[in-house]
Amino acid sequence: MTANIKNKNSIPEIKTFGCRLNIWESQVISDHASKYGHSDLIIFNTCAVTSEAERQARQAIRSTKKDRPDAKILVTGCAAQINPKKWNDMPEVNFVAGNREKLDKSFWENFDINNETKSLNSIFVEDIMNVRETSEHLVDSFNNHTRGFVQVQNGCDHRCTFCIIPFGRGPSRSVSTQNIINSINSLLKNGVKEVVLTGVDLTSWGGDIFGKPSLGLLVKKILKNIPHLPRLRLSSIDPAEVDFELMEAIENEERLMPHIHLSIQHGDDLILKRMKRRHLNRDVINFVKEVKRRRSDIVFGGDFISGFPTEDEKSHQKSIDLIKAADITYVHVFPYSDREGTPASKMPKVSGADIKKRAKDLRIVAETQRQKFFKTQVGTIQDVLIEKNSAGYAPNYSKIKVNQIVECSSIVSTKILDFNSEGLVGCVNENL
Repeated sequence: MTANIKNKNSIPEIKTFGCRLNIWESQVISDHASKYGHSDLIIFNTCAVTSEAERQARQAIRSTKKDRPDAKILVTGCAAQINPKKWNDMPEVNFVAGNREKLDKSFWENFDINNETKSLNSIFVEDIMNVRETSEHLVDSFNNHTRGFVQVQNGCDHRCTFCIIPFGRGPSRSVSTQNIINSINSLLKNGVKEVVLTGVDLTSWGGDIFGKPSLGLLVKKILKNIPHLPRLRLSSIDPAEVDFELMEAIENEERLMPHIHLSIQHGDDLILKRMKRRHLNRDVINFVKEVKRRRSDIVFGGDFISGFPTEDEKSHQKSIDLIKAADITYVHVFPYSDREGTPASKMPKVSGADIKKRAKDLRIVAETQRQKFFKTQVGTIQDVLIEKNSAGYAPNYSKIKVNQIVECSSIVSTKILDFNSEGLVGCVNENL
């Protein structure tokens, strides 16, 4: 096949769903697709974490095709990897590509957008469980992002009973330290001020590398070898896998941002065991206490699932209690979503009404936690990385609106004056 190069280097339209890793991968897709002349494509990079994520993607595809009937649509991402035929069967879809293919330069180089045959020949998806390498593409910049995302790991070797993602991502595999350092340096040359390390199972980084180095060791090497990197941040981590080196880095490295998002999922020990998680309620509390002992300004986020099969009101209350006891500030609530083929899909279900009601309960607690934290921030001085419209993020991941016009990608010392439903409000601190 020969690529159509008439629009070479024009940027294709990409609609991204799901995680931060997908944001990084969409940038890789954009780089490859534009280089090889596929700017006429509209690309949907899907997520399969919940059925709602898939529904949103299908809705967006139909809406796009309705508005632009001549558009050629390619669907990729985890949902496409897991069930490519389902997406190929949509009349609006022209092509389906897997998670390996979407990052493969040779796929985009040889891809023929003019192939009018809608059949199984329009599906480009191989068995992801056989993939053993990670993409080593260097991303120079992110469209509309002052923070840069760097993939350090992909895939997952764990089998949480509710999760389908390992079958969309394949086995855990790590990017080499040197490639990660090269990627970060490339971003810094293009004005990025903060780098976020991303992965499907971030704390498993290094398990497939000689010597089995830890994520903490990687963080230390990045900060040592790139002294001009202003800010380094971690995406979601597993509290069961945090190593001593990472605890040391959290305590001693000021450029490692004081915000940790934990994959907790529930507060009840029996539910956690049925989820096949590797931590218990007390492990989360002990971890949080130890990190706060080492670094008092740390702020925690956490993922929680409401309405997991067999959950009752008593076990649901334990999630609420854990959010409070562990002082989780930023809570991401996921109503349980049945994923066909997972062990949880065969467990006794909670009613839809109860799932919805319990999700609402968690969100009310989450908002209370957030407001409580915001009150503690009024009067403090925060270094805000401005992203757009004079708003950005503090090291602790508080969203802050500055009441002056501030240039994008600046880091400005800001005094916090107040807060509202959107976040904190501040002014540039003229006294520093």
